[in-house]
Amino acid sequence: MATHPVLDAVTARITGRSRTTRTAYLSDLAAARTDGVQRGGLSCTNLAHGFAAFPVGDKLVLREQKLPCVAIVSAYNDMLSAHQPFERYPHIIKDAVRKAGGVAQFAGGVPAMCDGVTQGQPGMELSLFSRDAIAMSTAIALSHNMFDAVVYLGVCDKIVPGLLIGALHFGHLPGVFIPAGPMTSGMSNKEKARIRQLYAQGKASREELLECESQSYHGAGTCTFYGTANSNQLLMEVMGLHLPGSAFVTPNTPLRDALTAAAAARAVALTDRGAGYIPLGRIVDEKAIVNAIVGLLATGGSTNHTLHLVAIAKAAGIVIDWDDFNRLSTVVPLLTRIYPNGEADVNHFAAAGGTGFVIRELLDAGLLHDDVTTILGRGLRAHCAEPFLRDTDVIWNPVPARSGDESVLRPVAAPFAADGGLILVEGNLGRAVMKISAVKPEHRTVEAPALVFDSQEAFMHAYKLGQLERDFVAVVRFQGPRANGMPELHALTPPLSNLQDAGYHVALVTDGRMSGASGKVPAAIHVSPEVLAGGRLGLVRDGDIIRLDAVAGRLDARVSAEVWAARTPARADLSANGIGMGRELFTLFRANVSAAELGATTFALTSLAPAVPLHDPVRVREAEAFGFAEDNFVQTVREEYDAPRDYAHVEGDSGHRH
Repeated sequence: MATHPVLDAVTARITGRSRTTRTAYLSDLAAARTDGVQRGGLSCTNLAHGFAAFPVGDKLVLREQKLPCVAIVSAYNDMLSAHQPFERYPHIIKDAVRKAGGVAQFAGGVPAMCDGVTQGQPGMELSLFSRDAIAMSTAIALSHNMFDAVVYLGVCDKIVPGLLIGALHFGHLPGVFIPAGPMTSGMSNKEKARIRQLYAQGKASREELLECESQSYHGAGTCTFYGTANSNQLLMEVMGLHLPGSAFVTPNTPLRDALTAAAAARAVALTDRGAGYIPLGRIVDEKAIVNAIVGLLATGGSTNHTLHLVAIAKAAGIVIDWDDFNRLSTVVPLLTRIYPNGEADVNHFAAAGGTGFVIRELLDAGLLHDDVTTILGRGLRAHCAEPFLRDTDVIWNPVPARSGDESVLRPVAAPFAADGGLILVEGNLGRAVMKISAVKPEHRTVEAPALVFDSQEAFMHAYKLGQLERDFVAVVRFQGPRANGMPELHALTPPLSNLQDAGYHVALVTDGRMSGASGKVPAAIHVSPEVLAGGRLGLVRDGDIIRLDAVAGRLDARVSAEVWAARTPARADLSANGIGMGRELFTLFRANVSAAELGATTFALTSLAPAVPLHDPVRVREAEAFGFAEDNFVQTVREEYDAPRDYAHVEGDSGHRH
């Protein structure tokens, strides 16, 4: 099957602009690989420390330096329902690795916080930065240089991106990601949303709300809506870093345990002690990153991945931006309806055909690259399969030819929508991301007066006083990564939904995040540059007419240049955001974080050369706004300010949203 011309054009753009940094990254990978087992480079003292506490048999294997050692890096804790099942995994993994001819060591744990617990709380201001802290923790776990491969245990929002970023900085090591699976289905998502909105209206008690939430989040496993955690799992499969069909198998079941053992054995097979050495840094290449974007779009996945995928790519020496997401969105159809884009949960999605069905449909339509390397050592089509148990072993059968439920999962020939669920909007207020897969067509364009808030608490206060019963665009600013760590503003969803249901034309514009659970209200999020980087949200005043147009891809304030020039940027006292709940420990992160479109990262592009021809004016503008130390880079591409986008005239270009 020939690939779609737009897929080819986007991939070529990414490959061209990443040539220097990707080449440097791969050179670093080659230099890090040793001749023989990795621990062979350690001194006797080093090695003795590395196996001092190990059982005698495993110690002998490590001492002889002939067989591979597999590291376990885990995000286990028993507060996160999705990560609680990982308590049992090390024993399963160690046993499976021994049977496969190696030995496994628990190399280290990484922090794992729950956005569901911290939502609307001060701790949420650590959430985005926890991704980079997890990446650094992964590096610390692997810094002992004892290991020939790694299994990574993680599921939720920032944890999987953080693990993968850390893994890519040890990209010479093979790596396999092992999920825990979703909890069994509880209260329906439709009923949960109804009770949340009633509570926001004061028509349901706190006791009723808590009972609702307890029935929704009731056991071990991932929350079953299609937010960032489950988007993570789907993307790991689309990138070929999971065993096929492993993402959505529920915890503590025989199939789940068998998949964990099979993944551990696969990690042994990938080491250079055998014939199938495949380093993780080679798997995550330009085509794998494009496949991940396509998978996100085709399933209406989490907006958080417009940050995370940029950061993941950056760790592999690959440069992507929101234009790439937007361009692909014009040709990638929406194949799923999973809450919040529908009523079904991920268990229903998996039963209808799951990730393998999506991969096959997109491959057959030429919308994914099959010529990639995965942990199976084959192309992506090998992942169009679902696992079953034969006695105690896993076997894989082809995914079904037809969806089991076309209200949840559809083929490319009959999609829910002709284009993807995420788009770029831009205008005189900056560039932003919109998730439109759950927004009805009649709500995709809103033009109304601005109501400006400097915090979500200020918005909620106005809502409770009944001051928002009108048409308006809520401008919630000082929510970017530099201001307060870019917390999710998911608490705004129920009141905005209520106002929309009441017949008002409402929308949200913010330099903050809304999470993978963004719903039916039009929201331009991640507005970049943020206010503290000189973004124009800092010039908006109450009453300014704001037009948010998802059809045309525009985000504009109807304010003349003369009025803009006469205004001074708004100021806010952000001192409280730096104290309490450990936020003072993250001062360095806030001071050094990059812009949202650059991944909101605190680490630099791998081996950044002094002159990287990215051809992207937004990168220049934001680099200047943040005062990045990439001055040579800025100077190099300054001449590209007015260069046309290089997607123009690509065959199949619909021309909209550009």
